This record gives sequence, C-alpha cells and structure tokens, in this order.
Amino acid sequence: MSETQSHYITRNLTKPIVLIGMMGAGKTHIGSMLARELELDFYDTDRLIETKAGMPVADIFDMFGEPKFRDSEHKTIADLLKSKGPCVIATGGGAVTNAKTLEILKRDSLTIWLDMDLETLWERVQRSKTRPLLYADAPKEKLETLLNTRRPLYEQAHIHFQLKNDDRPPINQVLSAIADWF
Repeated sequence: MSETQSHYITRNLTKPIVLIGMMGAGKTHIGSMLARELELDFYDTDRLIETKAGMPVADIFDMFGEPKFRDSEHKTIADLLKSKGPCVIATGGGAVTNAKTLEILKRDSLTIWLDMDLETLWERVQRSKTRPLLYADAPKEKLETLLNTRRPLYEQAHIHFQLKNDDRPPINQVLSAIADWF
C-alpha cells in the first residue's frame, strides 16, 4: 500500500469506529490512541453520560438502576452515530446487551471487539471501585458470567481483535485490522 495505514483508513472511513468489549479490555485507552493516530474525534460514552448526569456511572446504577443507565447509553450512542460521522467511540462493556443498541452499532458503525481473557480482565478490574456490576459477593464469578453472556453479542462485531496482556496497546495491529476490513 503506497499510503500509510492511517491515511488509507481515514480516506475510506464513512462512519464511526466503535470499540466494544468487556470492562477492563482497554476500549477507552486504545480508542483515544486510535483517534489520535487517525486524527479523528474521540468519544467515551460512559464519560458523556457521566457529564450529562452530573454523577459517576456507579451512582447512576445505584440511584436509578441498570435499565435507566442502558436507556441513556442507547440514546448517547444513537446521537453519536447520527451526528458525528467518522470518529472513534468507546462504549461501556454492556452497551451490546441492549438489542436496539447492538442493531444500530452493527448498521451504522465499524465495530471492533477488543477481546481479552478472563484472568487478564480480572487482574485489571478487581480493585476498581467504579464497576457497579462487580458489586457482588463473588465478583470474579460475576465477571466470568458477564463475559460468557456477552460473548455471542461481541462476536457480532465487524472486526474481532484478540488482545494480549501487554503493557503496550497494539495500535499498529488495530490499524492493520481496520485497513484489512476495507
């Protein structure tokens, strides 16, 4: 390819790139790096929801419950997909559990599943105080259940990217996977 991967992708991209996957997979970190590399805007749906609500996601879950959060998440994602054009979006891990959200993600974006094994995910999230779905008596088992339940939903992504437990996000490999998709 005569042009760099970044320019090739940006030239051919007509809709947002959306990162999906479990909590702790690195969607926000990799998404912000990907956006910087592609010179696109970056949006983190959890941060947008927190800003609009004036409170952290964990507090939204506590005060209003998961269904209210998922509804707000759907509206936020739908608005981004309609109004932003090419950009990079990191979703919350459970965004795909709303059938309407999964449908618009598959139709109106290029979805990339950042897949990571349970042990690495657990290592990354076990001490977090901001993961309301892990406020359970057996949080690792809860994480495993969530992963197993969501896997068929994540598998519907356009691109499946298997992450390794590595200190360096694989931006060049992610760019290659996107370029190969076109």
